[in-house]
Amino acid sequence: MTLRQLLRSSVAAAVIAGTLAPSGYAAPPPPAARASLDVRVAQAADFSRIEFHWSGGAKLVSHREGQTLVLRFNRDANPDLSTLKIAPPRWLKAAEARHINGALEIVITLTDDADARLGNADGVDFVNLFARPGAPPASQTPAPAAPIGRPNPMPAGGVVKVGFDREDQQVTLSFDWAAPAGAAVFRRGEAVWIVFDTPARLDISKLPSSSVRYSKIQALKGPDYTALRIVTQAGTPYVAVGQGGSWKISLGPGTQETPDVIKVARDESVQPATLSATVSGVTKPVWVADPAVGDKLMVAPALGPSKGLPSRRDYVEMALLQSAQGLAAEAYASDLVVQASGDLLRIGRPKGLILSPISANTPPEEAAAGAPQPMSMPALIDLDTWPKTGSGGFLARYNALQGAVAAAPEGEGKDSDRAARMALARFLVGSQMSFEAIGVLNAAGRKHQTLLGDAEFRGLRGVAKVFAGRLNEADADFSSPVLADDPSSALWRGYISAKQGQWADARAKFAGGGRALDLFPPIWRARFLHAQAQAALGVGDVTGAMQWVTKALDTPKVPVEDQLDIRLTQARIFEAKGEKVRARRMFEAIAKAPYDRIATPAMLHATELGYAKGQISAQKAAEVLNQLRYRWRGDGVELEVIRSLGRLYIDQGRYREALEVLRSAGRQLPDRPEAVALQNDLSNTFRQLFLQGLADGMQPVQAVGLFYDFQDLTPIGADGDQMVRNLVRRLVDVDLLDDAAKLLKYQVDNRLNGVPKAQVATDLAWIYLMNKKPEDALDAINATRTTILPPALNVERRLATARALMGLGRFDDALELIDRDASRDGQEIRAEIAWKQHTWPTAGALYERSLGDRFKTPGALSPGDEARLLRSAVAYSLADDDKSLARLRQRWSGFVDNASNPDGLRVALQGMNVESLSASDFSRVTADNEAFNGWIGRMKDRFRTGQPAGSPARAGK
Repeated sequence: MTLRQLLRSSVAAAVIAGTLAPSGYAAPPPPAARASLDVRVAQAADFSRIEFHWSGGAKLVSHREGQTLVLRFNRDANPDLSTLKIAPPRWLKAAEARHINGALEIVITLTDDADARLGNADGVDFVNLFARPGAPPASQTPAPAAPIGRPNPMPAGGVVKVGFDREDQQVTLSFDWAAPAGAAVFRRGEAVWIVFDTPARLDISKLPSSSVRYSKIQALKGPDYTALRIVTQAGTPYVAVGQGGSWKISLGPGTQETPDVIKVARDESVQPATLSATVSGVTKPVWVADPAVGDKLMVAPALGPSKGLPSRRDYVEMALLQSAQGLAAEAYASDLVVQASGDLLRIGRPKGLILSPISANTPPEEAAAGAPQPMSMPALIDLDTWPKTGSGGFLARYNALQGAVAAAPEGEGKDSDRAARMALARFLVGSQMSFEAIGVLNAAGRKHQTLLGDAEFRGLRGVAKVFAGRLNEADADFSSPVLADDPSSALWRGYISAKQGQWADARAKFAGGGRALDLFPPIWRARFLHAQAQAALGVGDVTGAMQWVTKALDTPKVPVEDQLDIRLTQARIFEAKGEKVRARRMFEAIAKAPYDRIATPAMLHATELGYAKGQISAQKAAEVLNQLRYRWRGDGVELEVIRSLGRLYIDQGRYREALEVLRSAGRQLPDRPEAVALQNDLSNTFRQLFLQGLADGMQPVQAVGLFYDFQDLTPIGADGDQMVRNLVRRLVDVDLLDDAAKLLKYQVDNRLNGVPKAQVATDLAWIYLMNKKPEDALDAINATRTTILPPALNVERRLATARALMGLGRFDDALELIDRDASRDGQEIRAEIAWKQHTWPTAGALYERSLGDRFKTPGALSPGDEARLLRSAVAYSLADDDKSLARLRQRWSGFVDNASNPDGLRVALQGMNVESLSASDFSRVTADNEAFNGWIGRMKDRFRTGQPAGSPARAGK
């Protein structure tokens, strides 16, 4: 039996097919010029799109017969429809091209449930395929009628685009109408509402979904109104400004205009009992559905300028809501009736509202005298006189002041209940009973809405909220326009900013309070001076910080705890000046204090300085910092401890622990600079690990596990994609192909769109092919088709598709797909298909052709070339082509001795009778796994470039 007879046997053929791996793979060549017609396919969730790109343009005429759509162009071409035939997009059944009298016809057959629509965009004809609608289109809603007696505010097209602007901490939304429109702006629960009396559609597509002043914004529309529901933090100030057809609504502290007060009273001119409100320019009452509560609000929009209700008013059957413009009410009774007549709005019920009788306003006798008096500035406090109780003690003084409120007549005079309430609040603030003072002031504000525009009320309530630790609420009070020019309020605003770590803002605000500093009690003078020192240190002004600290320490009658707090800042100033030894001695002394809020940061800085000097080991420093994490929590000190511990773990190479401890802070105090710096540390650590190679020393499996545990830190964009490619490269190098595919698939399914998605999907397809999963590779390519891909990427995707089809045994489809591809890659795929189809003469010739003139160049063959030579020789033997086999032997015998498998090559080239071969010689011909793993090796080289599919850096790999 001859060698070629033995090779023809089915067992030998199976052995060869199973042991010889695919040939090497080269990068695609530069793309050839397009044909006169380029057919592109894209797939979306709700439709498929086929585009026809002509060189020079062409006119299209179409006609349809049932589910067959015929597209006739006035030019002829030879388009490539292989993609439409082999992997048709959704709703396409078949496609073919016909050439008739110098014109081209493309016949598209739709599926039974499909419909089609033709169009032209930017000179490109296209066909959209989609599911046939199952129901007739909804009837059009008639346009709303114009308001009677004034111009119609409805703009052309019925859409009002909402503008967005931010200045410092204030967010402003703007609405431009065709004519003056009625508006209402009010708060209900967590949301601020903006309601207009014209049912236009509010376009909020350009607005951020959340901002510094709101977390959610929702557009609503009814038959006679349109509205925005904006979820904001409690206490967020809001103001409305209307001029002509423009409305601007601002959220947050800043420049604000005080609206006119809407007066609400019992209407004595009508029966039964009714409330009347004077609302200038009121247009009409509307009922607005609240999706959060499930009920309906009564809203009365009005034309500008703004007027509102300063505080909430509760009644038996309803509640009037606080508003900056217009009027709004929660209705508890189902038969509430609202009527607008001129500038008067009447609210009632068929049987009347339940209201107090008119005689209830008769004032009682005047209250006792001697109440705490206001200070010269609205935000000043008197800690000496205000809390005095007299000989009767605290309870007697408290009961007397509280009784004065009940005994005083309603009104706004010096002997009214309003004055008595303010006196009680001063007593409670002076007694450091902040929460009780807040309750009294809130009740006074509800009772007397005009108090919200009173400077002392705002200042006193702001002070009480600072004492209670409600800094954001206090800032809202101190930011009221009525306190804008008040020096005493400026000091409180600066103090709040310093407590929140907003150093630059604090310095700017403190600058306006110098005239009031000496009017405060000593303890608060020292605290304001200390806060100014912290702000100066925070912006790097070490000299200024030391001056403020010195003034604070010179202030008399400062408690020991405050003195230690000031000394802590002084130690930090020494540290900033480079006096490390002196600073550390001070930190260690302060760390022994019995006040955890002061001792904790002192111990933190002492430990950091000791570790930096090498006087404390990394292990000891980590133990101390880990204990400090739980000693004091809830402010910037905790965040500083976590940052320091995270950096220490990174220095030790304990990357997982570093990420875990940095992430443990969550999103606490997001506005503080320490929180911003901590999040930056967390992000930078993740970048150093997976973008800058810090994780390269870890085992691939460990690196992937770490990445999965913290993948929410992956940045959006090119850096995040590069991280994934770096990990994929390492996984491919060690043949962890399933893990590599999982990473890329997550990117494709969740993070990417357009060209980047197609690039990553192409890499995913190659990995599936390396892992012998051609069906998954084909799905990855087909699911990311689009018409906007670069030519080089399209070529690579076509080659990957052809290899996937070959792996599925669809040889004819694969050949059709690369029919016009004259590149080396296309030739190698055709050669492998010929090998798999046992077309031996073709396979031998293609493999020999792929070697080119390599035989003219001395030197050892590469594994890929050696594999091609071996397959060519075996194919010629099976084809009984002795002449070709002799040619191979003549050209390539000189390379046998230096080959990696010299015995196998020698046996394949000699063409001897099998009788002269031993069993070991035959195994050398058929056991060439190493040489035919060349394709896998070439693919690994591609991934080692770290570049996306279709990029020039992968060329030649």
